[in-house]
Amino acid sequence: MSGTERPQITTHEEVMFFDTDCAGVVNNIAYLRMIETCRTRLAAVMGMDLAGMSRTQLFPVVHRTEIDYRRPAKLADRLAIHGRLGRLQRARFWCEFEMRREGDDQLLITCRQSLALVQMPAGRPVRLPEAWMKWEGE
Repeated sequence: MSGTERPQITTHEEVMFFDTDCAGVVNNIAYLRMIETCRTRLAAVMGMDLAGMSRTQLFPVVHRTEIDYRRPAKLADRLAIHGRLGRLQRARFWCEFEMRREGDDQLLITCRQSLALVQMPAGRPVRLPEAWMKWEGE
């Protein structure tokens, strides 16, 4: 174990009309879009920015999503989405997320996702980069 802290990032969103249903409550799929934004920015912190993925054709692909909806977000809420790298395996890794309403710090969502790195165009999973192993025991 190298003592290197696992990558993490916090992104911010404001709930828009297109995120909500007719009651002004955030639709479940909108939460996943916000998590996707956080996860994409987390990937950049881990050395996989969008331009690099496009160039190498190596992409993180979601294998599983587990999400718990604890409290609803509503129109005009400002949200903080905290993402961090979780468990690492040979060819799979986990990302963990918490979404909180800014202002009252209410926990709205917890989520974790399992991902694999896939080399395109073959669609073949590959081992995680050796450089990531510094985070394995954290």
